Amino acid sequence: MYLRIRARPWTSALALIVIGAVLGVIVATSSPGSAPSATASAPLGASPSIGVGGLGGTASPTSSTGAARSPRPTVGPTRSTATPIPRPTSTPGALSHVWWIILENHEYGAIIGSGQAPYLNALAAQYGLATNYYATSHPSEPNYVALVAGSTLGVSSDGVYDLTGPSLFSQLAAAGRTWRVYAQDDQAGCFTGTSADGGPDGPGAPGTYARKHNPAISFTSVAGNPAQCRNIGPLGAFDPGAASFELIIPNLTNDMHDGSIGQGDAFLAAFVPQIIASPAFRAGGVLFITFDEGGSNGGSLGDGGGHVATLIISPDVTAGYRYRAYADHASLLRTTEGTLGLPCLANACGRSPIIY
Repeated sequence: MYLRIRARPWTSALALIVIGAVLGVIVATSSPGSAPSATASAPLGASPSIGVGGLGGTASPTSSTGAARSPRPTVGPTRSTATPIPRPTSTPGALSHVWWIILENHEYGAIIGSGQAPYLNALAAQYGLATNYYATSHPSEPNYVALVAGSTLGVSSDGVYDLTGPSLFSQLAAAGRTWRVYAQDDQAGCFTGTSADGGPDGPGAPGTYARKHNPAISFTSVAGNPAQCRNIGPLGAFDPGAASFELIIPNLTNDMHDGSIGQGDAFLAAFVPQIIASPAFRAGGVLFITFDEGGSNGGSLGDGGGHVATLIISPDVTAGYRYRAYADHASLLRTTEGTLGLPCLANACGRSPIIY
């Protein structure tokens, strides 16, 4: 907030007269050969040059070059009761680290304010929350594809796909940016099977890896390229500063698909502090936690996957911030692309980025 002090016009004029008279006396008495003149004064009507933040009664101060400055709008005395909006940080190329954590199959109301997920709700209170966010469709896999491609690319069911379209992964590779997928209980070595049970892998309960929840392995530009495929690894190898973009896929227990909301919340409570405590996060990174789909068919703009909670976690977010505009998985992709300085894909081009 800026406090601007204004002088009344008559006080400004009086001040000019007095200052002019004093200057006139000084000049007259200090110049050789000039007679003192009690009535000498500076010309009236000439306004001094006033810089930004300076005092003065003129509405449009002029610069030293004579160019008129536009006046600042007057702020009225009305007190706003809206949630404070922090300065946006999602300008293209502004940040170097973005993390996503994708959870499963719960509507917004089952998570936010429900009492079943105390850690998630504490994060929403301390950071930000998109309150009007919708998933793409049902079942799971179309949502994961839409998150990284901006559309479902024709995927309408859970299955094994060899997708050839562009994705966030191919965008990052083309731009020379790094990415990682940390899939809990996945097998090493570009595993292409539909599921795996890897035993304990990072925090939370042991569980099952599901290929349908790992969109990277469905793209031939990743699965058919050993160098790119090596960017997929188990959660136990997680490094919050390893790449520009990092996608975290918990197993079926910890993502709330097979496990309870409480189990998923406990996983987050054990895992998320690794990101928040990292230098990459403190440097201005942003973490989004969202759900692939909800239990309803709610949505617009072609969405029908239900109303889901999406948290916005960044050191630059004002506590309790709420992003209330309509958003969806394509919006999250657009936000990530813009943040990392990438062009938009498919439906993401028609969405506004989520401001945080």
